[in-house]
Amino acid sequence: MSRIKDFLNSYQTKIDEKHINEKSTSIPAKSLIDTEKIGIIKILVSLLDLTTLEGSDTKEKVILMGQKAVNPLAEEAGFPHCAAVCVYPNLIKFAKKGVKGSDVKVASVATGFPSGQFPLKLKLADVKYCLQEGAKEIDMVISRGEFLMGNYNYVYDEIKKVKKICISNKPKKPARLKVILETGELGSLENVRKASLIAIAAGADFIKTSTGKIKPAATLPVMYVMCNAIKDYYTMTGIKIGIKAAGGIRTTNEAIEYFMLVKEILGNEWLNPDLFRIGASSLLNDLLSAYKKIKK
Repeated sequence: MSRIKDFLNSYQTKIDEKHINEKSTSIPAKSLIDTEKIGIIKILVSLLDLTTLEGSDTKEKVILMGQKAVNPLAEEAGFPHCAAVCVYPNLIKFAKKGVKGSDVKVASVATGFPSGQFPLKLKLADVKYCLQEGAKEIDMVISRGEFLMGNYNYVYDEIKKVKKICISNKPKKPARLKVILETGELGSLENVRKASLIAIAAGADFIKTSTGKIKPAATLPVMYVMCNAIKDYYTMTGIKIGIKAAGGIRTTNEAIEYFMLVKEILGNEWLNPDLFRIGASSLLNDLLSAYKKIKK
């Protein structure tokens, strides 16, 4: 079937990797004054999917992480909470305990994270389990091997089936679907664009850079390409798709660079948790440290 190839052809654009590498790293972030940084840091905290995805994770660690996401800076009233906490499926119920009574969402990785090398039947069962446990957001991985073999319809159909489960999450509200491209395994920026568009066409609420388990993870050139795929789709359809940068973003300055890139390409409308997330484990501490230093 050629339906996905036809869709990709309708959004075909030339990928000039040298130009993108130069353009994506030239966004002005270092010229910000302290008052601007203060505002951006607070927004960045509100965009965070505070994450722990280690084999050594425990229920106590997850509960504490949830509590931290709810109240990142206890000494300052009105300071924003994080957008979500992201955990493995078996720890969803403990993440729920940590964020109980708050607006912080619980997200879970699924579909054989991080490799995606599971039979489809098990992937879909994985998603159903996450929703039954109470996850409000699903971070799924695409089948990179199938994608690299050119089996675009397979990748599309797989995402579509996961999306169907997310939508039919009754009696609860539909779960939000974030589709992880694992861009470090895709081989080229052209493939990043193709994978972005396939995920969008299949119903992704967000497209996400990486699992954080391989290098390179998130990069500015990759984010540039993904943002432009979203922008092109929005221009054609009026539908807004979210974006999530994940993997390797550890410092405030790095996070601000991603913030400014999204602002430059997609505009201020995307600078909120409904359309922009950053997945990180250690970034929150650096953001809070930078915030306190500037506030002195």
